[in-house]
Amino acid sequence: MLKLKTTIAAVSLICFFSVPLTYSQKIGEKNNPIWKALSENNERDISELLRNMPNIEVGKGITFMPKNESYKMTMRFRMQNMVGLSFNEHFSLNKTEAQVKRLRLRFDGYIYSPKLTYTIQLGFTSYDAKVLPNGNMNIVRDAMVYYVPSSTWNIGFGQTKIKANRARVNSSSALQFVDRSIVNSEFNLDRDFGFFGEYNTKLFSNFNFGAKASITMGEGRNWNTSQKSGFAYTGRLELFPLGRFKGYGEVIEGDYEREEKIKIFLAGTYSYNNRALRLQGQNGAMMPDNQHRSISAYFFDFILKYRGFAFYTDVMGRVCNAPTFKDSDAFVYSGKGVNLQTSYIFPSNWEIALRNSTLLPDHKIQDLAGYKFNNQSTFGVTKYLIGHSLKIQADASYNYRKNPIINGYNRWELRFQIELGL
Repeated sequence: MLKLKTTIAAVSLICFFSVPLTYSQKIGEKNNPIWKALSENNERDISELLRNMPNIEVGKGITFMPKNESYKMTMRFRMQNMVGLSFNEHFSLNKTEAQVKRLRLRFDGYIYSPKLTYTIQLGFTSYDAKVLPNGNMNIVRDAMVYYVPSSTWNIGFGQTKIKANRARVNSSSALQFVDRSIVNSEFNLDRDFGFFGEYNTKLFSNFNFGAKASITMGEGRNWNTSQKSGFAYTGRLELFPLGRFKGYGEVIEGDYEREEKIKIFLAGTYSYNNRALRLQGQNGAMMPDNQHRSISAYFFDFILKYRGFAFYTDVMGRVCNAPTFKDSDAFVYSGKGVNLQTSYIFPSNWEIALRNSTLLPDHKIQDLAGYKFNNQSTFGVTKYLIGHSLKIQADASYNYRKNPIINGYNRWELRFQIELGL
């Protein structure tokens, strides 16, 4: 009965606001099909009338589907408005940022068959659409077609995130800080174009297992052509010893779902980028004089969540046999990074979080990197209004470098951000 009343209210509002007053008055006429459906309390007729109307839900977008169900399209948008202040060791203001950091438009759904799905995502800010080193524009973030024969496995073709590490696979809309860590910024593989595959199953009891792999171009998103490079090969294994998280919690930071039982996630990834042309593989500037290097990367992730408490450990690194270049200051950042992160969300949906991130460059590049190690400690506060779809965030960071070549780097950072999405 409650469902019926909700549906009747929705029909009434849609009818009243979607037509002029002179036409909305005709709803009361007995030959009007909507009036008839309402007066007869016929839920089947109401459902039929609503079937072709879009379904709108905050956090899940606007969904369109025709009667014959030949296609489905869900449209979403989100934006992040951010202001940031950076200070030196004397707490004098060095830099101010105020920008729409992210403005995204996303489409998901299927065409022809529910087994043939697609996802498209576009980014419109200067942060998202930076011009690439080869001159290409960067507005397209995701453009994928998937064949999904069952919930167990799928294969995809196009451009999307490489499934390498937890922090990067997490959407930037699902973070509990204003942005990702300095460790992820240095070592993540980002997006690339190629073939992607996933396999997920339950081995026994609640023990779940996942495997993900990809063969991609190796130069990152929107690169289009490469003449001297090879491909990038990536494989990842994921373990859920105590069962899967609620609401895909392995790729959503914090324990907003408040797991009633302890849940654990373990994962490891290895990637080999053959004859890479960019200093970070899928990211970064071009290597000097059109040179190339083969780059290996590794990632380990651990997550624990229980009753509002969350803990993360990320370890990642990059290996390159010849990270430097003759007569050039350019270098491949070979080394490793460690990220520790913990949080608690209160019943009022206020959350506090701590993160400590450390970059450890290999000895041979420390002079070029400008430090022996780089550490950043961050304290964050988030107020969730509608989950991760509408939230207010603030964080404060302290940066420390051992044996820095340049002492004028920013020691303190303060940031404030509002995330809004549909």
